Amino acid sequence: MNGTHLHTEATQACWELMDQIYDPEIPVLSLNDLGIVRVIEVKSPPADAGIIEVTITTTYSGCPAMDWIANTIKMELSTLGYQSITIKHTIFPAWTTDWMAERGKEKLKAYGIAPPEKRFNIPTDGIPCPQCKSEHTRLLSEFGSTSCKALLQCQDCGEPFDYFKCH
Repeated sequence: MNGTHLHTEATQACWELMDQIYDPEIPVLSLNDLGIVRVIEVKSPPADAGIIEVTITTTYSGCPAMDWIANTIKMELSTLGYQSITIKHTIFPAWTTDWMAERGKEKLKAYGIAPPEKRFNIPTDGIPCPQCKSEHTRLLSEFGSTSCKALLQCQDCGEPFDYFKCH
């Protein structure tokens, strides 16, 4: 087995680990679902020196969850045997909801949060209600329970619901 193959296996294990770390503000979404982990570079696998560098992109500038996410990544990678863990934060290119995995959008819907549509503005209507699927909805507030969500209401079933904003 050559060194490249070992790095590939180690990198794959790290990507799989990112599926086990969930966003603290939207606990049904893993880091892979959100698409915020941009690069995982295993410089030396755990059997050697255990050196790794992970690059993450914040969903929103000033997102309060990013420190928690970075610390959790470090803690979880240490369980795989990594001893030197560097977390790099990047803002370019800026995160976009296009980076979200389709399975993540489905998880949002099942959780009661309307997933982002493929447009940049905050919709005023027409976003399907995650409860009854009606598109007869309206914007209540551009600000929801977290900075990445807006608050909408279904005009048919009357339920308010969060909408994960596009950007």
